[in-house]
Amino acid sequence: MRAAKATLASATPASDRARFQDLGRRVEHELRSNVLPFWLKYAIDREFGGFRGRITNDLVIDPLAHKGLILNARILWTFSKAYSVYGEEVYLETARRAYDYLVEHFWDADFGGVYWMLDHRGSPVDSKKRIYGQAFTIYALTEYHSATAEAEALERATRLYQIIESTSHDQRQGGYFETYERDWALAGDQRLSEVDRDEKKSMNTHLHMLEAYANLMRVWHDGGLSARLQELIQIFLGHIIDRKTHHFILFFDEDWRPKSDVISFGHDIEGSWLLCQAAEILGNHKLLEKVQAEAVNMAQAVCAQAVDADGGLWYQTDPAGFIDSDKHWWPQSEAVVGFLNAYELSGRPEFLRAGERSWDFIEKYIVDRNHGEWFWKVSREGIPSGDKYKVDAWKCPYHNSRACFEVMTRVNRLV
Repeated sequence: MRAAKATLASATPASDRARFQDLGRRVEHELRSNVLPFWLKYAIDREFGGFRGRITNDLVIDPLAHKGLILNARILWTFSKAYSVYGEEVYLETARRAYDYLVEHFWDADFGGVYWMLDHRGSPVDSKKRIYGQAFTIYALTEYHSATAEAEALERATRLYQIIESTSHDQRQGGYFETYERDWALAGDQRLSEVDRDEKKSMNTHLHMLEAYANLMRVWHDGGLSARLQELIQIFLGHIIDRKTHHFILFFDEDWRPKSDVISFGHDIEGSWLLCQAAEILGNHKLLEKVQAEAVNMAQAVCAQAVDADGGLWYQTDPAGFIDSDKHWWPQSEAVVGFLNAYELSGRPEFLRAGERSWDFIEKYIVDRNHGEWFWKVSREGIPSGDKYKVDAWKCPYHNSRACFEVMTRVNRLV
């Protein structure tokens, strides 16, 4: 993959290089002047510790809001990454704050793993062990270790990996079950959230297990981890990607029988580049070639079916033809990276244009010019939603900051 990208970079026309440089400049400006400063200014909870659990679009803070594992882990990842890139002390301080709060409040000292939800004072209100949350914790701890070289963070990440493998891994059919009680007994209700299906296996959990294990493999070379990462990639190729439509199937029973026919465009384009990244880290070149070919097909399907005239990405569709045309912040973020990734792999100019238009849409409609950060979603007409929050258990600085870091890396490589 690296050789292919180097060839493309050397053949990039000067006019396209100028476009890449402009995109990189715009992306970095948004990251440094808006996204990261917002979280530093508004999200730190100096009264009860950690970070605020809910902030409205117009900056009304709920000081008693619950504090979610995903919010804390994603803040930890974001500011660890920012410190690695820029070396600024304020980013390290914020990452350390997130790490300390995770260890002191989310970590279950009795049964291992991390709780799903705390109250505003840091006591568990939902002690379930959702594998999605354990995966994001591994992802964040690994990034914190990469930024600081703190051995304890890596030790905790590998401990979580071992707990997941000993409890959640399906030895018969492969993959991972979704949700456990505090003591790691399989939960009766497997749903990640109220909008998800109560099924034993999901695309979403496996996608972020893939992401977490790939990040862990960057810093921890273990034969068992390598085997599991390869298994995850093969599960996507063999079960989760519909090879006829090049979309993800979202839910399955424990034997990988599909249990959903809804298409999530944001997950498709996100998964297309995350699979490439994981396969590159794994280093299995035959598997990487298969993944890269499928990534281009997935990006093509999204580009053809989900991009509106204004460049924004619709949310999802179903077999009846209903399209949820709302445009959420996170699929727009993933579209920029996914389309640029497809351009790097194929050299096809329509992917470069799609990635640029995705960022144009973000700047025009998703960025909140008045109060900072990004709106959760806008309507097809570009009107921000009034019933969604700027910060909550799911609205975090991860998708947008990660997109910025990825685009900066790719632009530098192509230029």
